[in-house]
Amino acid sequence: MSNSSDESSKSTTTSATTTANNSYLTSLINLDTKLSLQIHTLCTPIPRSILKALEFSGDGRVWIPIPIAFLLYPLSKNSNYNLQSIFIGLLVGFITDLIFVGFFKYTIRRPRPVYNKGMKLAVSVDHWSFPSGHSSRVWFISFYLYLSSAAASIGSDGGKFVNLFVLIFCLWSAATSISRVLLGRHFVFDVIAGTALGIVNALLVFKFCNI
Repeated sequence: MSNSSDESSKSTTTSATTTANNSYLTSLINLDTKLSLQIHTLCTPIPRSILKALEFSGDGRVWIPIPIAFLLYPLSKNSNYNLQSIFIGLLVGFITDLIFVGFFKYTIRRPRPVYNKGMKLAVSVDHWSFPSGHSSRVWFISFYLYLSSAAASIGSDGGKFVNLFVLIFCLWSAATSISRVLLGRHFVFDVIAGTALGIVNALLVFKFCNI
């Protein structure tokens, strides 16, 4: 009799915990949805052409061919070893980014904002919103370049140029990530998650390529 009572008590506790967790998650999603819509509406005066240009600049179809072209180009064999290593890391990172983002999008399946208009899907999982693939990609690029430049031995003059180069990439990454919400492509939490994923991806790829 006591065993039955204990099992009933455990079941009730588990059910209450699950309900509380679901309620908390629902509240977060509602907050994210409301905040994202407010930001999108508030920034409507920003020319859409600028936001679309940022969207294009972070597209994987623009970035993935770059390291491939460099590594296949005959002159790349005579290039600096550090430069070759960077392009190899970028290519590996783009591949892992596609895997990570595709996995989370397919698993979580969060719909995109209802006000998302005029978007062309590159692959079927792009129908889903979480996380932002653009944000993960651009922050992977910037953070990987930052890690690579910090590890390279560069003179003072060259170092200043490289630091400026990396700073410009970081500003571009921030602008591109923000544009995803302003365009209505993503919610705020999608962008935050994409940014975190891109940074983690950069850390993993950098460590792997420098073993």
